[in-house]
Amino acid sequence: MDGRTRQPARLKHRKPGEFRECPLPPTVRESVLGYAQAVEIGANGYLIQGQRSPHWGHSTMQSQWWMARKKDGITRKLNPYSLRHFFASNCLSKGVPITDVAEWMGPSNINMTFKIHRHLMPASVGRAARLLNEEL
Repeated sequence: MDGRTRQPARLKHRKPGEFRECPLPPTVRESVLGYAQAVEIGANGYLIQGQRSPHWGHSTMQSQWWMARKKDGITRKLNPYSLRHFFASNCLSKGVPITDVAEWMGPSNINMTFKIHRHLMPASVGRAARLLNEEL
């Protein structure tokens, strides 16, 4: 969404018709599919629609996020963007290759993901030395 014109804007780092796949836990997938069956998806294909527009704008998303946090008693200063960092951090700390995480996150190049999340990656030098030792 373009903040000035309030019109849908091109998705960053993608050309029209491009998409990116991202892993989704089965419980989340089932929840989204259940929601999709319970509500009417607009002709434009948006699953979550606003009252005055075919999709949620930034302010609607923020408002819904804060209400959900309050309802669930979450007091930590989290925002929707925190979920991106949580996702990337968990993947990298569990050994998922940074090339995969970077593709899922969508920056224009892997360097951005590397700069932000490098400290979470398991020590690859020590791991490589152990692998070499096992093979020798």
